[in-house]
Amino acid sequence: MRLTVTLCAAGIAAILSATAAQAQSRSGQYGGGFIEYLVTGGETMRAPAGGRALRDDGVLPRHPAAYGYGGPDAMRYPDGDPYSGNSPEASAPRTRLAALPPQAAPQEATIGRAMDPRYERQVVEFSGSQRPGSIVIDTNAKYLYLVQGGGRAVRYGIGVGRPGFLWHGTKTISAKREWPDWTPPAEMLLRRPDLPRHMAGGPANPLGARAMYLGSSLYRIHGTNEPHTIGQAVSSGCIRMMNEDVIDLYERTPVGTRVEVI
Repeated sequence: MRLTVTLCAAGIAAILSATAAQAQSRSGQYGGGFIEYLVTGGETMRAPAGGRALRDDGVLPRHPAAYGYGGPDAMRYPDGDPYSGNSPEASAPRTRLAALPPQAAPQEATIGRAMDPRYERQVVEFSGSQRPGSIVIDTNAKYLYLVQGGGRAVRYGIGVGRPGFLWHGTKTISAKREWPDWTPPAEMLLRRPDLPRHMAGGPANPLGARAMYLGSSLYRIHGTNEPHTIGQAVSSGCIRMMNEDVIDLYERTPVGTRVEVI
């Protein structure tokens, strides 16, 4: 009888030993924690290749998923410590994102509306023989001079007649008008039938703020609503000036002033 009990005890021990070994070889089969402790005896589990052996602390189960999503072959924490900061996400180079700068609006086409600074009004030396108070117009240089005493003159930038409409000679100012009306002559209407037959004075009027009529001719010294044409040969023979310049000249020159166009 005693021999039988001894044999039974030895058999049970062998079975439990084999079961523990089998359980130990299949890590995580019992879900870890207290149940697995009873079966495996709480021995240290073998970590998957490349990982660190973990002991059951009753919190982190010794299950393949404990080594990363996807099982032991998908190591999320190479050193076995989820709080070490050594996860692949922490060690992988980060993609740096930067906000794109606002898309620049298409640059508008530049239109030459500003007058060339060479044609700004200024006092200059003048060596001509004309008397003070007279006007000299240099159509080639595109300057108008109001002669002063002491070898000086006030120089203004001007626009002159285009090729075929340039003229030279001496005239006198026969009339002056502020914000003059404009009635294109018949010769101009033949060339430009699209022009209005009459236009009242105002900012949109091509004669500008002031006009000084030269003798009995069709020519005038006048302002313009196209300041970018100062310094150019664009008119039908009239002398055009910046509005502020023609106002200045208008105040300085009375009817009867001599005008020499060279």
